[in-house]
Amino acid sequence: MSIPPAGPVRPNIIYILADDMGLGDASCFNPASAWTTPCLDRMAAEGRRFTDAHSASALCTPSRYALLTGRYAWRTRLKRGVLRGYSEPLIEPGRLTVPGLLRRHGYTSAMFGKWHLGLDWVRTGSGIDEVDFAQPVGGGPNAHGFDRFHGISASLDMPPYVYFDNDRIESVPTATIGDSPKPKMWRAGWISDGFEHENVLPDLARRSVDYINERAADPAGQPFFLYVALASPHTPIVPTPEFLGRSRTTVYGDFVLQTDDLVGRIIAAVQAAGLDENTLIIFTADNGVAPAANLPELRSFKHDASAGFRGHKADIYEGGHRIPFIARWPGVIPAGGTCAEPIAQADLLATCAELLDDPLPADAGEDSVGILDLLRGADTPAAPRPPMVHHSENGSFAIREGRWKLCLCPGSGGWSYPHPERDAHLVLPPFQLFDLAADPAEQTNLCDRHPDIVQRLGRRLVDIIAQGRSTPGAPQPNTSEADWPQLAWRDAFA
Repeated sequence: MSIPPAGPVRPNIIYILADDMGLGDASCFNPASAWTTPCLDRMAAEGRRFTDAHSASALCTPSRYALLTGRYAWRTRLKRGVLRGYSEPLIEPGRLTVPGLLRRHGYTSAMFGKWHLGLDWVRTGSGIDEVDFAQPVGGGPNAHGFDRFHGISASLDMPPYVYFDNDRIESVPTATIGDSPKPKMWRAGWISDGFEHENVLPDLARRSVDYINERAADPAGQPFFLYVALASPHTPIVPTPEFLGRSRTTVYGDFVLQTDDLVGRIIAAVQAAGLDENTLIIFTADNGVAPAANLPELRSFKHDASAGFRGHKADIYEGGHRIPFIARWPGVIPAGGTCAEPIAQADLLATCAELLDDPLPADAGEDSVGILDLLRGADTPAAPRPPMVHHSENGSFAIREGRWKLCLCPGSGGWSYPHPERDAHLVLPPFQLFDLAADPAEQTNLCDRHPDIVQRLGRRLVDIIAQGRSTPGAPQPNTSEADWPQLAWRDAFA
């Protein structure tokens, strides 16, 4: 395929990240979907769908770290699980981020939505929520390259329920809220006066559109990076009244359609502002669908949120981390195409570096691969991709190279069957090898048939961990190598 011209040197970049949205929840990836996502379908028709795209983890905090830094989060102190609303910062001071790189090239940037990467709260006591809400909070988006931030500290089901305006809380909370039952499902904690979970998604849509219009009116024409980190369709599942019943399935389906609508509003704003041909828009999700979406109920409507792949959020299986990914840039990205090459969200930093012809330093983007040629329409990358590493809720690893995927754990590594503790009565193999080309649903473990591949991939993963990077370059230190019990399998590849 011929590749279109490179396009403007410094395009605007809008990155929309859904929260806990399965590959099969976007109808352009799932012809059998129980609902239609018209805005995402249109975006795919006007851009390019990537059918083998992956989040860096099957959970949100580590995926967001990798997205902004181009580095796997398991190289930090976070070896499993996620952070909470009062957690300390995960991104190291001085580490290069996407907005930090873009700032060097004259970009301004804004983030609206869910941070979930920890903050430097001013503590007033030893309790987890004993903080001074009136004081500035460090370690957030403004400390890592963003010029503007409006959003929430973590997931919308995690306290405190407050809005941030840059490094300050807009309204100091004076009350608390209790746990909410399903399907809303939020945890008890502090809440600001007037904060309503249902209003967060509409607020993000409005602020995103306003920001696009503001940037379009800038007489200097300064390029911008807009990161829209949604809190939907993650719990609490709270579609506004105009979307209730729209999917004709479940309240989760309605929330997916409201998320889809936000994408349409952003694209329409870009077009109305005359920025269409100079704006790259990417839509994706931080991991697979969550069980909180009520998967049995969705199946009763014949809806498969994982689009035929095994597992869901938290799992090492494909359903945990294979995610929707659509890129749109009129005149540069060919319309209506698909790409079957493996890509990762961690690739954003290296791709921006390619776009700006600014090679990354050795200590940045250690796990980020530039995919600009694939965005522009190439069917294969200019050079073979290094192996990709997947990570699950309990800290289990998998390594993917070409058609082969080796899982270094005996079960799902997450919440689905088989679970090593919950299904302890089962005799599970220590490793799982899948041929994704022949067996995308990961049903047949081929370890016994291909011990050579198991050894090769296992040794390669040991090297990737030890070298502090998966891409070519000088070895780098991992931020933390403590509390890493999930690496007991290394002895099998000594």
